[in-house]
This record gives sequence, structure tokens and C-alpha cells, in this order.
Amino acid sequence: MAQVFVGLGSNLSNPVKQINRALASLERLTDTSVKSCSKLYGSAPQGPQNQPDFVNAICLLETLLSPMELLSALQGIEQTQGRVKKRHWGERLIDLDILLFDNLTLSTPELTIPHSEVSNRDFVLIPLFEIAPDLILPNQGSLRDLIDQLETTYLYPLSLSTDLT
Repeated sequence: MAQVFVGLGSNLSNPVKQINRALASLERLTDTSVKSCSKLYGSAPQGPQNQPDFVNAICLLETLLSPMELLSALQGIEQTQGRVKKRHWGERLIDLDILLFDNLTLSTPELTIPHSEVSNRDFVLIPLFEIAPDLILPNQGSLRDLIDQLETTYLYPLSLSTDLT
């Protein structure tokens, strides 16, 4: 079973509900189980500022799916939920990203692992540290070092947690 970290994000149509709906869909994936999930975090948009704040979380999955099979499954969840992507780094109904897939490094037109922006995003690093504090990212170093290098953070914990039921 591969260990895969998936980022979840939403800032439209009740983002907490969208994240929990996506989590329920992840639980139903073939040959895949959700092992842990971070708390929910709010974050100011890092793209265009004229949009609502995001809600983000990170989940650890164990899966027998290949990276491309998992990508297809995640895209299917996004489509089923009615994914809306209005502009680059803009508002999203639901966004599911493969961040890390074991210690694999991969670069194809469809998928880059580790995700190309993992080390630059506070809304990835901090929730990831919550569920895997000793994690070393391939070719990037420890989570603690990456978090220490953040110049600023726009992240704030929400009082709500993810619902794995």
C-alpha cells in the first residue's frame, strides 16, 4: 500500500461541507483508505484577493492505486461534486491535489509529484506537519525546516474538524 498525502481545498458553496463531502468520497475509493486527516484551516487566498478565504485540510491515504489511477479518481470526485474553477489560483468548489505519493518523484504533463508548490504553501505545510511531523519531502527537506523558511503565513485554524464519518 502506498502512502499518499492529498490536499483538499474549497472556498465556494459552504467550503466545510464541500471538504467533508470530498472526504466521504475518498473513503469510498476502491483499494484506498483514509488513515488520518488534519484539522480544517482557513487561509487568505494566495492568488486574486477578490474572493472568499479558503478552507483547507490534508489527508493521508493508503492505496493500491497507481498515481495516475488516483489522479483520475480524484478528478472524478471533483467532477461529481461539480468542481468550479473560474480562474488560475481563483475560487474553487473543491480542489483535490496529490501532494506526495510515498517517496516517488514524477513529472508528467498531467501530474507532478511532489506537487510543485508543496514547499511554498503554508496551507499545505502546516496541516501536513500536524499529521506527519517527521516527514521528509523528496528533494526538499524536512517539514519543520520548510515551515521555518516561510516568510509569512495566512493560515488560521478553524474550530471545526474534518468529519471522517
